[in-house]
Amino acid sequence: MAFILTFLGKGGTGRTTAAIAAAKALSGQGSRVLLLGHEAELGLGLLLNETGLNTQPREIAPKFSVAILSASVLLENSWDQVKQLEAQYLRTPFFKNVFGQELGVLPGLDSALALYSLKNFDSSGLYDVIIYDGYSSAATLRMFAMPEVLSWYLRRFRQVFVESDLGKAVTPFLQPLAATVLNNADWTSGNFSQPFSMADGELGEGMRAIADPSRVAAYLITTEDPVAIKTAEYLWGSAQQANLTVGGVLVNQSAVLSDVEQCFAPLSVHSLPSRTEDSWQPLTQYLPNFQQEAIKAPKPMTVDVAQRQVKLFLPGFAKNQVQLTQSGPELTIAAGDQRRNLFLPNELKGQKVTGAKFQDGYLIISL
Repeated sequence: MAFILTFLGKGGTGRTTAAIAAAKALSGQGSRVLLLGHEAELGLGLLLNETGLNTQPREIAPKFSVAILSASVLLENSWDQVKQLEAQYLRTPFFKNVFGQELGVLPGLDSALALYSLKNFDSSGLYDVIIYDGYSSAATLRMFAMPEVLSWYLRRFRQVFVESDLGKAVTPFLQPLAATVLNNADWTSGNFSQPFSMADGELGEGMRAIADPSRVAAYLITTEDPVAIKTAEYLWGSAQQANLTVGGVLVNQSAVLSDVEQCFAPLSVHSLPSRTEDSWQPLTQYLPNFQQEAIKAPKPMTVDVAQRQVKLFLPGFAKNQVQLTQSGPELTIAAGDQRRNLFLPNELKGQKVTGAKFQDGYLIISL
């Protein structure tokens, strides 16, 4: 399993530069590094002075490989896998006459394809570190939030169907129907189907990885520009909403200022010098130990079952920007443009909220 690292910041603050510097530093230390970029962004290839990069990783230096994700190519490859699954479960496939080369990329699908590609590279065992250079910080956060969001949809809508009058009416007929149409699927309330169970397992694995700072972490990048600093603060809180640990802050082309450190306390703040045209050495020697710092950073969410308390760290947001609602068994936190349904342990699932307060960047919920 690889350590997955990404950078968040306002456009133009040096996210791609930081990603390349990190890849060079970590590969120079002996780690097998894969740097992933996007076809929509030309900066990565230009900064590396590499042309013809594509979805197949290319080693451009010892232990340093680069790949450029193309949504259309990934969609075509993924569609072939969908058709294989369909053939596995359905005796009469109905997607067989739809070809991947015909498909256009719907909004948001590029993030899902990137996440799936990231998972496959991680599972390959070929890399110790994967650095993801997203085409925007907002898209990167939506991508990392996807396993938790999809898991909620799968869990809730499956249960809603099973408990509905329609579900109760058709469930007795699903098993014989499955035996006729599907090869080996168990359509019962406990296991709605084999494909759904497989999806549950995949999403759960992704959620655990993203919540583990030794596996996945983000770093904020900013400059002295007040707008860049405020954007980084906002992205810090948004990353917590995605259950993604932020390990520290890089201040690009600037000495560390005390007010910047105060804005991002208790994170470590590191100053990066300007890069000379042909040398990355000045940047690489100032980079932190990313994984070590991420492990020490505040966790996005902590749950104390004994005290029946949930704490969410939401820096960058004011009290009036955070909203807690409870509808049925789910707790929902809205902060900024993100909404998160909390995945609670069985001991606290479905419990009513007895109190909540927002203090020092933490939303503290009592159940």
